Amino acid sequence: MKIRVSIAAPIRKSQDFDIRLNGKDCGLITAWERGREKAVEDLILANKVKNGELVILPWKGGLEKTIKTKAKYGTYHYLAMWQGIYGMDLEIDSSIEVIKTCSRTGVTVIFTSDISKYNQPYSE
Repeated sequence: MKIRVSIAAPIRKSQDFDIRLNGKDCGLITAWERGREKAVEDLILANKVKNGELVILPWKGGLEKTIKTKAKYGTYHYLAMWQGIYGMDLEIDSSIEVIKTCSRTGVTVIFTSDISKYNQPYSE
């Protein structure tokens, strides 16, 4: 599934939350929109994201500290929210894994739609 929404698009307000969470985009647009709101609410968080940090968010993908394996898996919902905080267009293609490295910890996060990977340690 490919999803792209311009940062210039207004945040949806009128649509039912259940529809936004369980729609065709599986809630990715809602996660991204919430990220846009968080950027306004928490400027420190927004600055960390703009500096390339993979901060702790409600979705799996952020880092509190360096980990032994130097890599882990994360969800596309995390990536969508992170893009919203950053102020980027939402751009997700769930058919490919996206790799980002946290500027603070140096840990690599592989964002994937393969849910079986989320709870297992990274292995090369």
